[in-house]
Amino acid sequence: MSKPKPVAPRVCSIADALELVGERWTLLAVRELSHGVRRFDRIVRNTGASRDILTARLRKLEAAGVVRRELYHERPPRYEYRLTPAGQELGDVLLTLMTWGDRYLNPGDPPLVWQHSCGRALDPVVVCVHCGESARAGAHSPSGRGALTSAG
Repeated sequence: MSKPKPVAPRVCSIADALELVGERWTLLAVRELSHGVRRFDRIVRNTGASRDILTARLRKLEAAGVVRRELYHERPPRYEYRLTPAGQELGDVLLTLMTWGDRYLNPGDPPLVWQHSCGRALDPVVVCVHCGESARAGAHSPSGRGALTSAG
């Protein structure tokens, strides 16, 4: 009997993104930064992460260009963290993840409701920038390089 041929995992930007942000403390640090919390001690307090884990996650995000460190005190050196434009876009992902959690994990009783500048409760949705239609499953399909096929 011959050995089964190894199957390569699907090439996917979701998998690539999860390599960077797929750990709980990473996304919670981004959450805090997107809410304007910039000092390390406050991020630790608001996330519950240990200092060493949070340091590692922030350094990884900094190396990937998602956050940047800015010196705010020279002696001793103290830094603030700020989201880069890439990090700000990641905040949009967190809003949709929060909406999913509110709908399916905390139905009828979300722990926090965000208000949009229009005055209504924020209910973010993902839409196509070109036509404005929903980007939910069934409304889109892969095309071009790396497109999925229905066979196998």
